[in-house]
Amino acid sequence: MSTPSETKILKQFGATLRAERLKAELSQEALAELADLDRTYVGGVERGERNISVLNIVRLAKALGIPPGNLLKNV
Repeated sequence: MSTPSETKILKQFGATLRAERLKAELSQEALAELADLDRTYVGGVERGERNISVLNIVRLAKALGIPPGNLLKNV
């Protein structure tokens, strides 16, 4: 179970991921396919429901064509 501060971090990360995905004009499904992840996983990350691993942060960043640190800038 996440603490309130951990939940806030996950939600902030998810909001940043969603913003970057929309900027890239990708659907969740398209991003998931590019990152070799499941669409429901990407949706869960965007909603702040999943504690994403560093490897998956890198996969998503590569799929978006951005440095991984960009996804952590608002956390």
